[in-house]
Amino acid sequence: MMTHMKMLKTTLIASLFCASAFAQNPDKALARVRYTFSHLRDTTQRDNFYTENMLLVVGKNASVFTSYDKINRDIEMRKQIEEQIKNQAGGPTSININRTSAKPITAIDYFYFVNENKFYTKDRIISSYLIEEEAPKIAWKISKDTASFSGVKCQKATARFKGRNWIAWFAPDLAFQSGPWKLNGLPGLIIEAHDDKNEVKFQFAGIDKVESDNKAKDSEQPVTMANGSTGIVKIGGMDAESYLSGEIKLPSDAIKTTQKEIDKLKEARDKDPQGFMNAQMAARGINSNVSVSSRVVTAPGGPKKMVINNPIELPEKK
Repeated sequence: MMTHMKMLKTTLIASLFCASAFAQNPDKALARVRYTFSHLRDTTQRDNFYTENMLLVVGKNASVFTSYDKINRDIEMRKQIEEQIKNQAGGPTSININRTSAKPITAIDYFYFVNENKFYTKDRIISSYLIEEEAPKIAWKISKDTASFSGVKCQKATARFKGRNWIAWFAPDLAFQSGPWKLNGLPGLIIEAHDDKNEVKFQFAGIDKVESDNKAKDSEQPVTMANGSTGIVKIGGMDAESYLSGEIKLPSDAIKTTQKEIDKLKEARDKDPQGFMNAQMAARGINSNVSVSSRVVTAPGGPKKMVINNPIELPEKK
């Protein structure tokens, strides 16, 4: 066990020394676009689609695509934690988090910076990790076909991308080059998109303008405990709420890494979840007497493990 902990600490400390030094400036958020995401993950059950509510925040130069369900879950968890801390007279020793659903939520977020032609994949494994790459170039073919989605006039485009034939509907009147997931590069916001087999769908669920006086949400709010003392609650990697602010920006404490390193971290986490959390905190020089336990309130029998034999990205046929 001690050797395993040392290996975890070594890996994490090495990653932390590569902490972010990203050149992308924050961009003003102008609109939030909501999508219903549907994905046939298991082809042996063709009537069983995974679904999730997603959110695309767009600005003049940048965008971020994330799970709306994740944002709402983070808000719920933060309220639980802050309420428990308020009710404890001294330094908290135990925090219990109850979730009403065991449904998996997409942990990965996608940042796109148009002018810099940069694309960032953010993964959350307690801390936030970023993979930087050139923005994917999609060879779209724009047709003359038009359609309207909830009153938004759109034009059709098709492309072969990541092993699938995509059909997208973009709005020329909404001059954003972004879209859901990794889909981008059209002369207008991508309102809807699906592959030609209808196994992956991003369906338009609404768009909201971001008010100019919308101030950024601070994820480190002071909390007053039962004994009257005040402190800051900082929860590593729990930054989804920031996407409801007036800015689009990369997380300031993100760690630059590679997909290979992320895969190693996930393997270590799955083998020893508590040891992994302790190593994360130790690597950051954090000593804590806080014990955090999480419990999912589910129906008898528990959740079934989801089979994924049909990922969004497929290998190209040779």
